[in-house]
Amino acid sequence: MKKTTLFKKLMLADEILVMPGCYDALSAKIVEMAGFKAVTMGGYSASAATLAKPDVSLLTLTEYVHIVRNIAQAVDLPLFVDGDTGHGNVTNVQRTIREFENAGAAGLFIEDQVFPKRCGHMDGKQIIPTMEMVAKLKAAVDARVDEDLVIMARTDAIAVCGIGEAIERANIYKEAGADLIFVEAPTSMEEMRRINDSIQAPTLAIQIEGGKTPLLKTKELEALGYNIVVYPNAPVYATAWALRELWRTLKEEGTTKNFTNRMIHFDEFNKLIGLDKIRERESYYYRDFFASLGK
Repeated sequence: MKKTTLFKKLMLADEILVMPGCYDALSAKIVEMAGFKAVTMGGYSASAATLAKPDVSLLTLTEYVHIVRNIAQAVDLPLFVDGDTGHGNVTNVQRTIREFENAGAAGLFIEDQVFPKRCGHMDGKQIIPTMEMVAKLKAAVDARVDEDLVIMARTDAIAVCGIGEAIERANIYKEAGADLIFVEAPTSMEEMRRINDSIQAPTLAIQIEGGKTPLLKTKELEALGYNIVVYPNAPVYATAWALRELWRTLKEEGTTKNFTNRMIHFDEFNKLIGLDKIRERESYYYRDFFASLGK
């Protein structure tokens, strides 16, 4: 089954789809190893890991697509990615769709923020007119080759105009062709419930540690009506914490010995990144050569 088809099937299933985040091929591989069915990468983590910069539209489309391609080739999971504002007008949106589709993404979203955008849980956001976003969504739908490529519309209108405007926009975006809807940064369970009661489309929830939206259990989110929940920033936060503690230990103790119980060790890590499979493949192709040396 195509990854796009599988992702759409998982999106529409009765059980909520839980998508951990990643920021590169290795972190995606660990999501796969943990047994999840899909993986996501947001601009926040990608910008932090690639540039050590915040999510304020500094990462270019070309840089982002390069990371997406590496991830898509490293795992068998469907990958859902961040299309930001589409990187420009309707013409840019269409190129964004084609680039991500060609790189192997199973789905992506376009948002209605003004460029340069900000992380959805930062203050000071601005949004474009509703009909400008509609034009972008229609261009996105027309640009995809694979009809199963999931295109999500994200609105940041809650922080700017309130939840009523966000819901109104969400339903308009659904009519424009969006397969999935994301109302960013609700601040209470009441708002989250209202979103799902009022929007006639599959919906996505985001869980940002320290963000504006309450952190709930996945079954609670499912009961509220969400089809998908993503955890896009958790891996970069956890990695930053772990590396800070690792290098603090080395600085203070002059060795990493007392940190080894919090590491994956040499042989296990080599297996994680597939060294054993590479060695098997090499042995298969070189078997005749090695046999000739033995004559």
